[in-house]
Amino acid sequence: MRRVRVPARLKRVTLPARPSTLLPRTRRARRRTVQAVMLGTVLALAPATWTHAVADGRLRTTADVPARDVAVVFGAGLWKGRPTPYLAHRLDTAAELYRAGKVKVVLVTGDNSRVEYDEPDAMRAYLTERGVPDGRIVSDYAGFDTWDSCVRAKKIFGVDRAVLVTQDFHIKRAVALCAAAGIDSYGVKVVEPHDSVFYYGGVRELVAAGKAAMDAALRPDPHFLGEREEGVTEALASAG
Repeated sequence: MRRVRVPARLKRVTLPARPSTLLPRTRRARRRTVQAVMLGTVLALAPATWTHAVADGRLRTTADVPARDVAVVFGAGLWKGRPTPYLAHRLDTAAELYRAGKVKVVLVTGDNSRVEYDEPDAMRAYLTERGVPDGRIVSDYAGFDTWDSCVRAKKIFGVDRAVLVTQDFHIKRAVALCAAAGIDSYGVKVVEPHDSVFYYGGVRELVAAGKAAMDAALRPDPHFLGEREEGVTEALASAG
């Protein structure tokens, strides 16, 4: 068998330089890095901690929530013009509160920024199908987010006390923001199966809590404020 000679230039293998570590080299620098990470974590979780603290003792069920004149139901999207399952469950809970005599009027607040997209009217239709009289439903067409809905409920519709209806991952933020807007509220949480949508909502709340804390601190006007509306007052008067 013929012997193959390896050229000398191939015998020398140059190993790549060892990459420098990304961690600080000194103990003091490592300690500062850990402290910075801990501080960042605390700051990131602070808004969520605030919403939990404000809502503490304010969460109830449909059976034990104190009676209030008004229930506020927050929009949660439409599918082919009808409420999504999450929104439908909120409306089911509001209808249950009305039938139990816990509330007299339901304020539905959602997005109607486009002609072809009308959350409040879809919410109204759903409630009337479940026995809530049309005259006991008031629509807020500019509830583009939770802060806007709370501020408009207070400033536009004159709501001072309310029962808030939304999913359990959202209810604490809703109670905290309505408190910042000047509404004395209790929250009734709608319990959902822990599916992918639920977990997405929970993760989203960590980000939304940061915006909520800024809204509560800065108290900006909603996207649309407008003139005072008497819908809630008139609906309560008709309720007797």
